[in-house]
Amino acid sequence: MPTTRPVRLATHLRRFCHHPIGQIWALFLVVIAPVTWAPDTWALAVGERIENFRLFDHTGQSHELHYHTHAKAIAFMVQGNGCPIVRNAMPRFKELRDEYAGQGVQFFLLNANLQDTRQRIRQEAESFAYDIPVLVDETQIIGESLGLVRTGEVFVIDPNSWRVTYRGALDDRLTYENQKQAASAHYLRDALQNMVDGQPVAVTETDTLGCLINFPERAARAQHANISYSNKIAPILLDNCVSCHREGGIGPWAMNSYDMVRGFSLMIREVIRTQRMPPWHADPTIGHWQNDRSLTNNEIKTLVHWIEAGAPRGDGEDHLATSPRTYHPWDTQAALGKPDFVINIPAMEIPATGTVEYQYHRVTNPIGKDVWVRAAEIMPGDRAVLHHTITTFGDVITEGQYKGRLRYKGGLRGYAPGMTNQAFPANTGVFLPADSTLEFQMHYTTSGRATVDESKMGLWFYDTPPQHQIISMFVLNEQISIPAHASNHKETVSRVIPKDALLYNLMPHAHFRGKAAEFRAIYPNGKEELLLSVPNYDFNWQTTYELAEPKFLPAGTKLVQANWWDNSSQNKANPDPTVEVTWGEQSWEEMLFGAFSIRFVSPAEAAELRRSNAQTVASVK
Repeated sequence: MPTTRPVRLATHLRRFCHHPIGQIWALFLVVIAPVTWAPDTWALAVGERIENFRLFDHTGQSHELHYHTHAKAIAFMVQGNGCPIVRNAMPRFKELRDEYAGQGVQFFLLNANLQDTRQRIRQEAESFAYDIPVLVDETQIIGESLGLVRTGEVFVIDPNSWRVTYRGALDDRLTYENQKQAASAHYLRDALQNMVDGQPVAVTETDTLGCLINFPERAARAQHANISYSNKIAPILLDNCVSCHREGGIGPWAMNSYDMVRGFSLMIREVIRTQRMPPWHADPTIGHWQNDRSLTNNEIKTLVHWIEAGAPRGDGEDHLATSPRTYHPWDTQAALGKPDFVINIPAMEIPATGTVEYQYHRVTNPIGKDVWVRAAEIMPGDRAVLHHTITTFGDVITEGQYKGRLRYKGGLRGYAPGMTNQAFPANTGVFLPADSTLEFQMHYTTSGRATVDESKMGLWFYDTPPQHQIISMFVLNEQISIPAHASNHKETVSRVIPKDALLYNLMPHAHFRGKAAEFRAIYPNGKEELLLSVPNYDFNWQTTYELAEPKFLPAGTKLVQANWWDNSSQNKANPDPTVEVTWGEQSWEEMLFGAFSIRFVSPAEAAELRRSNAQTVASVK
């Protein structure tokens, strides 16, 4: 592997040591704290391929590097709060953005500083008028793989090959002590012009000036080989991954031994870097969720560093092999035991290929009595073809314009990949009348083989009625129109909450072109609060976000859902970017749809909730 990074660092140290302060630090480095610098196995050199990654920017938007296949080049600069080199270089970087963005060059910034939080980066960006996305590398795993040493360094990437064509200084105008009136060497501009002209980059690497970035894990690289698979890695996988990656689960392979994990270890590293796994798409800085299945920053670093150290086995028990989790009916409701009643959903033959229209299966309530439901779960017959189920109940209309339709009275738990079914909140339930009809909306997708889906619904009952009734509510906008080739089209829908209520969960929905979604509460006093932000919406994972604590919504609160769609050719899931897309049930059409669960509160509860939430609601911006 190349040794340019340590050489470049040594050059900077020699220059620094000519300064009196630098001589003192040199004495410290040589006599008191000797450090051995070695090439980083995973560091990136000019001419090498940059691996894909996904990061939040300072505003909470989500960015994937390899999304930009249409660009002539990608340029980014390493940013760091408080660094004078970066602050002085930014005006020129913005000038180049203005000059080359129209010629197909994509620009962004990257911050991998330990000390810079997203909030602080946003404050810095506002103070210095940065209008370029600052991607935040909180775990430093991206900065480590790039071999970053200093802020102020710029990279140029060729999206045709994903290879680095230039890394180094923006130009030669800035030094640590002085600034020239104008640059005489324009490294970044020249590299971009070479790329736009389709020519090889003439100058591929220069020394970089900027503030040193502290990567403590890079200095501890040798110790990563001692990360315990038995004590550290296996427990992370058991807690976060095995619920899907098990025999009979929805994961494509089972994490049932060290050998399996080692074999897929590089793939695990890739899906962590690109935030494809675990499948959790909400902004971690907005709200708190009881079903949050994301990894912590420490868990991410531990897994990635263990993999980059070669995924060593080490000593200790293989907990994945000795504690296998195989799939069996109703195991997600193990704490509740077996269902009190199981309803068979009519079987459906699914062809190997083609389109299956939405199916609406009706079942006359077979329970034979009124019941209060405390939990419900759909058990898919064939997870490979069942995309989602929505369960409603009511009366069949027997006359008039809507004859044959279902008069809606309530809803029960549905199913979609990624949905974690659980009991309704404490002391709440759904009243299911004995004479009701259940309707199951079934959305199937073919999987390459003919099959028969025989799904079921399990129900758990209360012995005595609960204190409160949980209510499922919906918002939808059937008037959406997404222009052809639009990469970030937004539309909204809203609903007013008529009475004081507690909000328990939120679920945004879209189809293949769905890009992002959010829910906001606009309170009667005009204050707004962002309740949920999903900047990386993924149609493959229909998540209901369960609030860790229910949210008080005073009567008159407007709940607003916004969806964004990517109808461009850059969206790899897009069936056809050349068409305008409107509302429809099939996945190649689109929806602006959302669901949420609430319960209304009594006047006494409302008075107490208003008192306890008065300051919170008043302070929301």
